[in-house]
Amino acid sequence: MMKGVVPSMLRGILQLFVPDVCRLCGGHLSDGEKMICNLCRYRLPATGYHRRIPNPMLDRLGAERNVVQAAALFYYVRDTPLARGIHDFKYNHQPSLALEFGREMGRRIATSGFMYGIDMIVPVPVHFLRRMRRGYNQVELLAEGLGEICSVPVVRSLYARRAHGTQTGKTPEQRKRNLEGVFSLRNPEELDGRHILLIDDVCTTGSTLRACARVIGMLAPTCRISVLTLACTMPS
Repeated sequence: MMKGVVPSMLRGILQLFVPDVCRLCGGHLSDGEKMICNLCRYRLPATGYHRRIPNPMLDRLGAERNVVQAAALFYYVRDTPLARGIHDFKYNHQPSLALEFGREMGRRIATSGFMYGIDMIVPVPVHFLRRMRRGYNQVELLAEGLGEICSVPVVRSLYARRAHGTQTGKTPEQRKRNLEGVFSLRNPEELDGRHILLIDDVCTTGSTLRACARVIGMLAPTCRISVLTLACTMPS
């Protein structure tokens, strides 16, 4: 009896000094809540795109002939708890938050039919120099969390051949030029004839996802691509 009571008491005392807090709102987490409180999860601005095709996400990517469906789970709006969470897992070294967001993606999409027939999850890559500086690729962690919930393997087939500048603040034409020749594919035969899920964190214009889909279409022409992002900007 005491073996279970003592650790529980110690955890309770520790909580008084180092309480578990929600990574989005800063409020204390209740029993059973992990990293993000239930109220913040409820308030995440869901798009519902994964339940309706076509949708504005597919409109951004539909010019790529091998893209069969696309969705983003949440709307990205600056200075919101979701935007701050994304900023934290990208720039403030919170890899566990990216993994938890990936699991949340899986919980939201697992029973919708969107994942039906998907053979593997392929994350959008970052150049190895950026990965070294950050210590991880946050998109890979999103993919791992999603794959854990949906029981789909993660395959790191895409890679960045060279570093490229941020897409933020660039015009659509500048974004396209910025990504020319950036991405390539390892072992394309592993993707040919398969249905993959291409995953990224945030979609704005869709230029990064289109560049990845174009490379996959050239090197693995019979590969079908579904696209999923954690968030996307509001349609104009």
